[in-house]
Amino acid sequence: MATLKTKWLLSILLVNLPNCSAAAGPPAPPSHPECYIPCDEKSCSVDIHCTWDPGPDPQIPTDYRLHWEPANREEGYVTSRTSSSKVIKREYFFSNEELRVWVEAKNQHGTAKSREAVFNTAVIIKPPPPVITTTQSESLEIEWQTFCTELLLSVGTCDVQNRIEAEQVWLEHEGGFIHTYTLDNPQPGTFYEFQVRCACSIGLTSDWSAIQKLKSAETAPVGELDIWRDCRISPASFDCGLIWKKLPISQACGVILGYEVKLFDNNSTLKLVNVSTAESCGQLFDEMKCLFNSSLKGVSSVSVSAFNAHGATVPSHLDMQTPGIEKNEHAINLEMNEENLTVSWDLHSQLSDNLKEYVVQYKQAGCPPGQGFDWIKVTTNQTVFFKGEFQKYTPFQVSLFTVSHGGKVRQLSSVIGYSLEGIPSGEPTFKVISIAATQVTLFWEPVPLSKQNGVIQYYQIGLDRQKVYNVSAAPQHKNGTFKLKLLSPGQEYQVWIRAVTGAGPGPNAVIRFKTKQLENYGHLTLALLASLFLVICIFVLFSLCQVESKVCPMVTSCFSEKVPDPRNSHIFRQMKHQINDPLAWICIPISEPHPKISMLEVVEVQHGAFKSSAKKASDSDGLTRPMGGDGCSQMDCQDDHSEDAVTEEFGRTEHRYGRKEYSKMVDSDEERDREEDRDDCWSSSEEEQFTSGYEKHFMPSALEILDI
Repeated sequence: MATLKTKWLLSILLVNLPNCSAAAGPPAPPSHPECYIPCDEKSCSVDIHCTWDPGPDPQIPTDYRLHWEPANREEGYVTSRTSSSKVIKREYFFSNEELRVWVEAKNQHGTAKSREAVFNTAVIIKPPPPVITTTQSESLEIEWQTFCTELLLSVGTCDVQNRIEAEQVWLEHEGGFIHTYTLDNPQPGTFYEFQVRCACSIGLTSDWSAIQKLKSAETAPVGELDIWRDCRISPASFDCGLIWKKLPISQACGVILGYEVKLFDNNSTLKLVNVSTAESCGQLFDEMKCLFNSSLKGVSSVSVSAFNAHGATVPSHLDMQTPGIEKNEHAINLEMNEENLTVSWDLHSQLSDNLKEYVVQYKQAGCPPGQGFDWIKVTTNQTVFFKGEFQKYTPFQVSLFTVSHGGKVRQLSSVIGYSLEGIPSGEPTFKVISIAATQVTLFWEPVPLSKQNGVIQYYQIGLDRQKVYNVSAAPQHKNGTFKLKLLSPGQEYQVWIRAVTGAGPGPNAVIRFKTKQLENYGHLTLALLASLFLVICIFVLFSLCQVESKVCPMVTSCFSEKVPDPRNSHIFRQMKHQINDPLAWICIPISEPHPKISMLEVVEVQHGAFKSSAKKASDSDGLTRPMGGDGCSQMDCQDDHSEDAVTEEFGRTEHRYGRKEYSKMVDSDEERDREEDRDDCWSSSEEEQFTSGYEKHFMPSALEILDI
């Protein structure tokens, strides 16, 4: 309750404070009075009229009193009225005497007195204003008439003042004029306004006459139009509107009837368009700008000139194509309030000899072409000032351009400014673009420019009210991404995002998501390891089988084509040596059991079948053979040498090509038989009677069986 009472008393005090301050003291002193005897075209008044300035408007009732008294008498008079003018009647003064006059202001708090005015009543006659009678537009000459002769006074001097129509400042020419005045060097086709005031030989100077308007002679317009383009936010030519400023009166030299617009495409094809002043300049709220309201799609450059009844200006050329914008938002410095915009930059290092001028423009976002838009062209200065109405919370895009002497336009920088910033009124577009077990990737689009209400400094991202991340908003108006890490698998989360300006944060955009479950990769790892081990084993086994040695003589047969072995005694020689070679069992295929010699039938051969045995054997059975010095029979040694040669040759052939075909095997065996015949080991004539070709090449001989 005490707080409410305090606020109530404070509000009453604030309401009454102006009245209290105004009534705190006496009134302000008025100005000294100006007194005169007014005259018309025929006669003068007999009373004296006095006026004064009361000063600031008093807030309480104030009484003003006019005091006068003769200089040579002790009588004094006073007139009390609340107005700022008083009349001194004729009966209170003489026709030729000196009066002292002052004004006193009085209220309930005190009084204030003006300075005294001292004058002679015979010299305060004020003649009526003169009347301008004759004018000449070609030379801008005026004549006027005074009323001094009607007042039985001689004519004195007159003052003249003139100005261009619609301007506020008058140019005054004092004294030396009696009846006429001629304006020197007027601007062609321009309206001028004139006023005259005169004094008689005795008395005061009259008031200014009524305004007289004259127009100078027209000539062809001079100078060039200031043309530019309003491209909204995009620099593409078909989004631009061609705009220009009206010529000043000093350059128009008359009434501008219209504008001639020339459009050039990339092939330098010309298109001429004439637009009237009403058509181009009547559609904008700004009375000083004109807009070409036609499409500029495909236009590479334009030129515009203004014309009147006597000629046209020099065409102003503008290139509509602009190279890419330099990403330098810090090149422009802004100072902005609701009434003024100051733009400065520092690009001395980028100056070139081809630079013609700088162009600085501002554009209110969302406005159609020509509205909320202005530009200034400067040659050397790097600071410009704009006056206008810059609404608060409204984005204005300020851009800096350079124009070369050839008319080429280059945009250097662009930045968004605000006269007063507020919190954003919109939310960013927010979503999740990828989800994993422990992290997610977030994506957002910035708040629309019309709802930012200020320059977005950064974005805030919050996770379940636990953590808040500040993410930079640079560069402005670009999409953003952010990764949330160290999350728990299979858990639901809530994330929000908001934009923050200099005035504070805006509303939140909220989304929910659930992270993925953490997958078990143990079984997959074991399977991969087992597969890798199996591949290594196969590779090792294959490498071993490629080695030419006695360790694995039959392994290659497991992987090659199954053909009969051309070496008759090959299997039996393995059996002979497998006791001495402990690794020989590795080469025996699992699916093939060890050969059993007991399964073969032994057939006795006649003594005459072997030539060598008939000479050395004494037995009739023909099964005993002479032994060599090394403990083996001559036939065994011969067989061993022969088999070694065949084995060596077969190893080479098998290593290169695999096993030989059957036809080749027969040829090899036949050659071996012929060699054996030459060595006289045995006679094959009788053996051929009992054995076939297949048995001869692929079955063990009797000598091999006996040797084993």
